[in-house]
Amino acid sequence: METVDAADINGSTETIRALINDSPSGSAWAVGTEISLVNRLALNNPDKTIVCLDPVSCPCSTMYRIHPAYLLWVLEGLVEGEVINEISVTEEVRSESMVALERMLALK
Repeated sequence: METVDAADINGSTETIRALINDSPSGSAWAVGTEISLVNRLALNNPDKTIVCLDPVSCPCSTMYRIHPAYLLWVLEGLVEGEVINEISVTEEVRSESMVALERMLALK
């Protein structure tokens, strides 16, 4: 929460994208999110200065797995009643994850 409290603005990926895209030419942004999104924002907004808050950030390999063809495969499996790549965790991990998700969703 300290990082969110220190931020001028916080929000979803779409909020970040819309704010930067709609900002005036010449504006400067330091963004704390996955590096590939920051790079795309910079590429799509060459008239603005956009940097990642973490200069040594690595691309998130998990984010690269979210591809339309893969998503279609998973959704088609669900339609057929098949759960593909189901992830199981302990009750402790589930409980702590729910706390993290609830805190994230509660952010304004």
